[in-house]
Amino acid sequence: GDSMKLYYQSYVDESIGKTYLAHLGQHIEKVAKSEVVVHPLSPPDSFAHPAMEFRCARDVVRNAITAARDDYDGFMLGHIQDSGLWEAKSVVEMPVMGLGEATMLYACTLGLRVGIVTINPRFIPGFHSQIRRYGLEYRIAGVEAMPFEPGEMTAAFDSDEQYQKVLNAFQEFSKPLVANGVDVLIPGGGIPMLLFEREHDFNVSGAPVINGIPILIKMTEMAVELRQLNGLGVSRSNDMVIPPDYVLEELLGK
Repeated sequence: GDSMKLYYQSYVDESIGKTYLAHLGQHIEKVAKSEVVVHPLSPPDSFAHPAMEFRCARDVVRNAITAARDDYDGFMLGHIQDSGLWEAKSVVEMPVMGLGEATMLYACTLGLRVGIVTINPRFIPGFHSQIRRYGLEYRIAGVEAMPFEPGEMTAAFDSDEQYQKVLNAFQEFSKPLVANGVDVLIPGGGIPMLLFEREHDFNVSGAPVINGIPILIKMTEMAVELRQLNGLGVSRSNDMVIPPDYVLEELLGK
C-alpha cells in the first residue's frame, strides 16, 4: 500500500480554487496510506450545465490515459457527479473510482434510504440522472439543494461566520429528508464534504453525514490491492473492452 501512487483528478481550477485545493491536500495527507497527487482541471466551469460536464469528461478520459502511461496505480475522480467515470474505466487497466460512485455505494451500507443535499439547485438534475445510471432510485430517496454558489462555499474555509451559515443551511435542508425516512446524508459535492470534515461524528437527527473523500481514497487503495492480489478489475465485456492504441491516440488528440 505504501508504494501506491494514485492520481486524484479534482474538477476545480487552480486559479479560483486555491483555498479548497490546499485544504484538500492536507486532508488527503491525513487519510491516505498511498502517495496521492492532486491534479486540478482547467479551464474552470462557468456554469452547472451538461455541456460543461461533457467537457470535463473529455479531459478526464485523456488524463486517465496519460496517468496510466505515467505509471500511476489508480485514478480517482474528485467530482461527485462522476463525469467521464465509466469512459475512463474503459480505456485504462488500472482501477478508476469516482467520488459519487464510492460515496453512494458506501452510504448504502450505512442505511436503507439515502439523501443528498447539494450546493445549488442547478446541480439537482445531474444527480437524478446519475442516480438512475447507478440503479439507485430505490435507495436514494431525495435530493435537496442549498442556495449557494461554489465560491460562497469555499469562502467558508476561511470565515467562521460563513462556515456557520453553510452548516445551518445544510442542517435546515437535511431535516425534512430525515423526517421523511432518510437514514444517511451525503453533502452533494467535494467542497461541502471537505468543509464539514471538522465536524466529528456529524449527523442530523441521527442520520450520519458522509465525507466521501476518504471513502474514495480507501476504496481506490483497496481496488489497487485486490488487482495486485488476484487480478480483479472491471468488466472487459461489451462496452468495457479497452480500445486499440490508435483510438487512445486519437482521444489524446495525437
